[in-house]
Amino acid sequence: MSFPDITPDLKAVMPDLRGRLLANQSLAELTWFRVGGPAQVLFTPTDEDDLSYFLAHLASDIPVYVVGVGSNLIVRDGGMAGVVIRLAPRAFGEASASGDVVTAGAAALDKRVAEVAASANIGGLEFYFGIPGTIGGALRMNAGANGGETKDVLIEARGVGRDGTKHIFSNADMKFVYRNSGVDASIIFTSARFRGELRDAEAIRARMAEVQTHRETAQPIREKTGGSTFKNPPGHSAWKLVDAAGCRGLRVGGAEVSEMHCNFLINTGNATAHDIETLGETVRERVKANSGIELHWEIKRIGIPG
Repeated sequence: MSFPDITPDLKAVMPDLRGRLLANQSLAELTWFRVGGPAQVLFTPTDEDDLSYFLAHLASDIPVYVVGVGSNLIVRDGGMAGVVIRLAPRAFGEASASGDVVTAGAAALDKRVAEVAASANIGGLEFYFGIPGTIGGALRMNAGANGGETKDVLIEARGVGRDGTKHIFSNADMKFVYRNSGVDASIIFTSARFRGELRDAEAIRARMAEVQTHRETAQPIREKTGGSTFKNPPGHSAWKLVDAAGCRGLRVGGAEVSEMHCNFLINTGNATAHDIETLGETVRERVKANSGIELHWEIKRIGIPG
């Protein structure tokens, strides 16, 4: 399907826009699942000022959604009406260290941030080495793994509001909870500062190696997947509940519950977004019937059903 092309209208009211606007741009290649329909408009800002200018001049009734590397995202087959904003690594992907502080753009890969920290002998950010997303997503979701979470290391984050206003959020302002933050969903994070601890370089590298080994031996990282599908309920592991409900290897169309780690869904090659989401909902139903526990999605699902 395709949407009406509104890019000429946007350009007309934003004569000083420097970023790129694309109409009916496929989003499938921007997600790890490699599924989903187009964005009515895909906007790639040149920098934070360009993003602010765009949002300040965008009509308030046009929906906006931001994507990173799409490692934890299902775009539904009907695509996304409105504007999808992608923060490109060239403009928002830098990461640097000074003392015990790491500064990173929202498009910087979590793994890259861990590497920059390690190169500066900064410990405490090793857990990012095992998270296949960007800092923007980590801020929004309080991303964590292997005993660490974003809330443990964040000093402050920068973001732009729906009206184009720039904001700075302290750690307390973020209102972090398990796999989420309390900042208004319309805020688009642009960068962040983290504080670790100066440590022995060999110890930091050893910890990062442990994190990587865990990923390679316990998770289907070479498949078309979206990472952990469901949040761990209090006192439980989601994968154990899925396994106990007999869902390991369960399939819907081209989508499959991973045999290796059953809190991961896989596109075996020809899955649609509908297949993947239906499989996830089927797993939730079976887990609820088997254990009485309701699983909640950790993967974000956006767009119009096909």
